[in-house]
Amino acid sequence: MESANQDINLNSPNKGLLSDAMTDVPVDSAAAARTSAPEGLTLAEEEELRSELAKVEEEIGTLRQVLAAKERHCGELKRKLGLTPLDGLKQNLSKSWHDVQVSSAYKKTQETLSQAGQKTSAALSNVGSVISRKLGDMRNSATFKSFEDRVGTIKSRVVGSRENSTEGLHSPSGAGDKPPQDNAPF
Repeated sequence: MESANQDINLNSPNKGLLSDAMTDVPVDSAAAARTSAPEGLTLAEEEELRSELAKVEEEIGTLRQVLAAKERHCGELKRKLGLTPLDGLKQNLSKSWHDVQVSSAYKKTQETLSQAGQKTSAALSNVGSVISRKLGDMRNSATFKSFEDRVGTIKSRVVGSRENSTEGLHSPSGAGDKPPQDNAPF
């Protein structure tokens, strides 16, 4: 990556991010001059590279100053508009959530979960139908009918004994002379 020929855009969303080949450590020109030249470079090439390095370092310093001034100006504008850091955070979160929602991974996950939900719903519906059918079959079985008859007999005995003990509380119309019919299974 040739940083000298690079077009630098201060409005770029990648501002402040350095590539793996770049470092943010300034090089001391005097210390660099004291070290020996790498093998294969002539003195003229070394001097040209050192000159270019000094220019790039100067540009980096200038760009840092420009960036700091732009950040101060941005802060002033936000303050005048009444925008707080919380507003910026909300906006960043909203944008991030939107970016997640339009990502292919999110869409694939959403589709997969939707299909899983549909399959689960269908399976639970089938289980419910099977349970209902089995309970209906059980209710129509001879064992259940026998049990139901015994419960009915016990209920009529309990209700009958209760009516016998409360005979004096019946209405004078005579409607209480006959025990009420109850067709409920329990």
